[in-house]
Amino acid sequence: MVSHADIFLLPTHAETFCLAAAEALAAGRPVVVGDSGGPSAFVAPPRGALVPPRAGAAVWADAVEQVWSQAAGLTAEQIAQDVRVRYSPTRYVDRLAAIYAPLGQAEPGSDSSSTTGGHPVVDLVIAVHSTQRRVERAVRSVLDGSPGVDVRVTLVAHNIGAEQVRAVLSEQSRADERVRVLELADGIPSPSGPFNAGLDAATAPWAAIMGSDDMLAPGALAGWLEAVAGMNPADPVVVIPPLRLAGRTVPTPQRRPGRTGRHRRLDLVADRLSYRSAPLGLLSRGALALPGARLMPQVRVGGDVPMVTALWAQAHVVYAAGAPAYLIQEDAPDRVTYEQRPITEQLASIDALWGTPWVIALTPRQRRSVGTKVLRIHIFGAILTRPDPQWWTPEERVELARVTRRVLAEAPGCADPLSLADGDVLRAVLDVGTPAAQLIARAHARRWHGSPRTLLPSSWRHVLHPEAPVRFMGASLIAARAR
Repeated sequence: MVSHADIFLLPTHAETFCLAAAEALAAGRPVVVGDSGGPSAFVAPPRGALVPPRAGAAVWADAVEQVWSQAAGLTAEQIAQDVRVRYSPTRYVDRLAAIYAPLGQAEPGSDSSSTTGGHPVVDLVIAVHSTQRRVERAVRSVLDGSPGVDVRVTLVAHNIGAEQVRAVLSEQSRADERVRVLELADGIPSPSGPFNAGLDAATAPWAAIMGSDDMLAPGALAGWLEAVAGMNPADPVVVIPPLRLAGRTVPTPQRRPGRTGRHRRLDLVADRLSYRSAPLGLLSRGALALPGARLMPQVRVGGDVPMVTALWAQAHVVYAAGAPAYLIQEDAPDRVTYEQRPITEQLASIDALWGTPWVIALTPRQRRSVGTKVLRIHIFGAILTRPDPQWWTPEERVELARVTRRVLAEAPGCADPLSLADGDVLRAVLDVGTPAAQLIARAHARRWHGSPRTLLPSSWRHVLHPEAPVRFMGASLIAARAR
């Protein structure tokens, strides 16, 4: 019967799991059910909607219309994919492994941070591209700052020898059974390869990635795990931690006030998740099994953008409010993040983003949200990091305009909530005849926060849009003051 339906509707007030809804999704039919607890694990836009308990008929009707619209462009296979993977025989085996893994660990009262039992709770991956990086500092921040957490640190020696990496470690770290060194010699100057290799080698219920020059604040892993205490790592779950750069809180994501409780799920659009461009934090085994849950291969910069877009759209994302932070360091002598690469190389992952299956499956609202962030951060940011007008050859201008036009075409309406100053930059980008000096000046002018043109959107119709200047700046200020 379900296979002949257009949508599955179950207006109940109490469901422990809602098997019927799961079966409907597995049959490729979108669902609208009551938000009674159980269904929240697998019902989410664009495949379904949860209606608050005791909601009136009008609310249910609106939810049906919303899901009908959002799922209109999805095939039955796309609708069914998540629930089929989530409750597949393979996932069932993973759940059993996660449940029984602790039985092989140390007895209560012993040092639970040891991995001699072979069952770490967290596999943390550090990609090492150069022996000039402060790898030992990164490793010790994890091991010394995680008492009571069974963590294994995997160092992936990328296009350098494993012995070279071991040589920069202290004797204490080299002798520690919680540290292992893997080699990846792919000849590709991209951080995606070693991070993906480390994630593929992970066996713990939770995994994390970390830059070789970054650190974890003491107690970080314990705090992040506390944020998902009781949640099943076989399910797709991501923990977003606070980030700190040079002693300051990084104000991303600019989430809604109050979305800080344990297990409180964040939304890609409402909580502006796209502005958190790196998959830093904890990734469950279920999350790592999602389509797109790896960094884009071969690209030198931005390989994490397609990955986080896939995670934010499909996983249960939790913010670890109040937990110790991930500490971003900028003292590496050979850091390449801010190199002035050709635009084709700089924006390769952004250009490829729109052709990925998980982005194609996004709702129009989600695509607009991603597109707005891409314009603000990646397109406009590329101009700010190239302040010499001589750098902007005709070829570079044409490529920047091409990538920008694709963003506008793939995410219609994404420029609507931008400020007047942003609009000035956008027009200069699209008009390759605009002098490079003027393009750069406009990019700097949009950063004069508080000036009229940075506060007003292009139309009054968008003044209350979540991405509109006033609301966006306000949310950023709140996020910057949060801990």
